[in-house]
Amino acid sequence: MTEHSNIVQFPAARSSRSGRLLIPARLRDARKFLRISQDELAAKIGVSRQAISQFERGDRSPEPENFAALAAALEQPVGFFTTEEAPVFGAYSTRFYRKFGSDTARRREASDTVASWLVQVAKVLDASVNYPPVKVPEYDVADFGEDGIDEIAQRVRADWGLGLGPISNVLALLESNGVIACRYQMVGEKVEAFSFWNGDRPFIFMASEKKAGVRSRFDLAHELGHLVMHRHIDSADIEDKDFLKEIERQADRFAGAFLLPANSFPNEVFTPRLDAFLDLKRRWRVSVQAMIYRCSDLGIFDDGQILNMRKQVSFRKWRTQEPLDDPSIIPLETPRLLTKAFEMVEQSGRMSVDELKNTIQINPSIIEMICNLAPGRLADAEPSLNSPSLK
Repeated sequence: MTEHSNIVQFPAARSSRSGRLLIPARLRDARKFLRISQDELAAKIGVSRQAISQFERGDRSPEPENFAALAAALEQPVGFFTTEEAPVFGAYSTRFYRKFGSDTARRREASDTVASWLVQVAKVLDASVNYPPVKVPEYDVADFGEDGIDEIAQRVRADWGLGLGPISNVLALLESNGVIACRYQMVGEKVEAFSFWNGDRPFIFMASEKKAGVRSRFDLAHELGHLVMHRHIDSADIEDKDFLKEIERQADRFAGAFLLPANSFPNEVFTPRLDAFLDLKRRWRVSVQAMIYRCSDLGIFDDGQILNMRKQVSFRKWRTQEPLDDPSIIPLETPRLLTKAFEMVEQSGRMSVDELKNTIQINPSIIEMICNLAPGRLADAEPSLNSPSLK
């Protein structure tokens, strides 16, 4: 795979036949996205594992009947496997993943694939629409003092004209400042969120399984911290667990400072009683547990009080679900930027739905989820058939 400006080029497999050939990287992506092994794929289409291995190495291209079987088994259009170029905004930055747990490599591969598809869809639409200009600043933590992360968060708020009050919709704010966001359901994956830069365009991916709006808002602020502070960190650096832990701590501190400013939030905290924090949760749209951490960061309560508050959270069984987490009270914020871009392109007549699908060449249900379109929105339309009628 090679990158040339705004195009990623994939080499084709070797074959003596004419016509479109399999792109090995596409086959690997589709298989790893579904997290199935070469043995499992071979069994699905009735060939040997060695044949799948040869296809993925590019040593040979499958026979036409196997090509169709591969597409069906991997739930992609045939054109997906023969598309030699994928549009991008530029080079990828390091991606910071949260909550992988076991099976990290396979989960990361699946997430990397979705990230590349998100970029591809966004870039195709970019040819016809103007996204909001990117206004995500970059700050180096090393340039600031002991409370540097709080100062960075304060500067970002100032850059965006936020003032000192609660943020009504974090996701809409990020999109209005040029971040392209996607909420995607990866069944069975313990992926909460990750972020990255592609060229000069920032992206945030969120899992759709996280139901509590307050937790999702904190995830978004955490990922914004990575975009602001960690753009130029090399992927090799995060192989060091201690270094990665520090990077995650910094992003958490940024999220708390971004959502709960030091110049205003403490003025509303009068007691360590948890019930009082529920009123603050409703106003600031931040979880009680995140507010406790923020109180600790700012020294609002002493260590003994903070410890007691955390014990009370455990006693009340709030660790996994708190009061007011119901989405009818604090809704889960929804990405709209790609939805609007898709609708604008379609309604303008520049590209029909079929033309968009043909250009992108990814399973339509995946495009629907990436663009937050209604399920079935991109399904093939049935032609209207004329019937005889009486004169």
